[in-house]
Amino acid sequence: MNKTENILQILKNSVKPALGCTEPGAVAYAVSRAKEILGEKVSKLRVFVDKNILKNGMFVIIPGTNEKGILFAAALSLVCGKSEYGLEALKDVSNLDIDKAREIVKSGLINLELKKAIEGLFIKVEAQGKLHKSTVVLRGNHDNIVFESKDDIVIKSILSDYESSSNNSDFKRIKDLSIAELIDFSKNVEKEKIEFINYGIEMNKKIAYAGLQGNVGVGIGKFLRSKVNDIESLAVALTVSASEARMSGYPLPVMSSAGSGNHGLVAIIPIAIIGEKSGFNKEEVIRAVTLSHLLTLYVKSYTGLLSPLCGCGIAAGVGCSSGLTFLREKDNKKIENSIKNVIAGLSGMICDGAKIGCAYKLYLSSISAIEASNMALNKIVIPSDNGILSESAQECIKNLGKISVEGMKYTDDTILDIITKKTVFKFKNLKSC
Repeated sequence: MNKTENILQILKNSVKPALGCTEPGAVAYAVSRAKEILGEKVSKLRVFVDKNILKNGMFVIIPGTNEKGILFAAALSLVCGKSEYGLEALKDVSNLDIDKAREIVKSGLINLELKKAIEGLFIKVEAQGKLHKSTVVLRGNHDNIVFESKDDIVIKSILSDYESSSNNSDFKRIKDLSIAELIDFSKNVEKEKIEFINYGIEMNKKIAYAGLQGNVGVGIGKFLRSKVNDIESLAVALTVSASEARMSGYPLPVMSSAGSGNHGLVAIIPIAIIGEKSGFNKEEVIRAVTLSHLLTLYVKSYTGLLSPLCGCGIAAGVGCSSGLTFLREKDNKKIENSIKNVIAGLSGMICDGAKIGCAYKLYLSSISAIEASNMALNKIVIPSDNGILSESAQECIKNLGKISVEGMKYTDDTILDIITKKTVFKFKNLKSC
């Protein structure tokens, strides 16, 4: 595989549609598959998750409903989930399905268990029926099923391959590339090969405008839009409104980036709106969003797919800022300087779970990304001797990864402790193991 095809494959793997928050969506996907393998009514369901799946799945509203959390997503998937839809497994939900799912939750049929020792994205579903049992394991990525069995007969198993194939993962593959190579790809790849990026642009714009025109979240997007009337403010308000709609269960999919729908909103919407309203043509916008996606994943390859740091800021913010700079000036140094500016400003933003309040973090991320790009274009860059910054943007990203993986090793445990104690009455079915 040549370099262009390698990057193109990484890009396609990283940019996928999702309905609602990707963590409950991934649980719903795994449950739907376990249900289908079982082939009979489920009498008992055990769902095991890592700490980040739990953290990000607690407070988000499931699309098309007014209900929150992983337990309800699992229950709803038992009623209407279809694995063929992937991370949109719940897109066929009806009011009758919602009522049935509520009864399932009340019955105690589902047990949710936290796997404290597991590192990295992990979901395991064990379904028990009258005659059969099934198991599904999802690992590493939100839609990556690595194990399936029925009555202890293995149907699919790539667990050993997964554990030993990190050198072949998209994270490893993109780490082997330089930022300059990602810029070069975005600049020169045949436009037909990245035309699919426009599908995500239109998808995320649709939910953004729907959110701004409707009554979603707590009204941050509308509030921001009422204050100032310029292109950049519109871009930020639309990004925030899209997040409010998504976190409130609005029944429209979004195009994710590096495994996150909110990352996809930051990585796409500001570039798309500023590009279109400023007179750039469709191809120029698509190429800029392409770079945004690639650099979002590039940062995540160092910080981890799910981390204690808010990826909307430190990953998608980097992607967005670099894409905006690329859109307006194809200057590698200025693109790198925009990356350094974002990291200088947003490196301390933590992730305390997916929720409606993330919309405000998307505001901070998108406005910081825009201003970081504006500063870089005006030859303003935070000096490399400041804090965790280094001479090169790549070293800045590596430093960010070191903080996330090593320096904040126990941060998620502390966040979960705070969250679960605060809401313990809502998690009667939660166990730790």
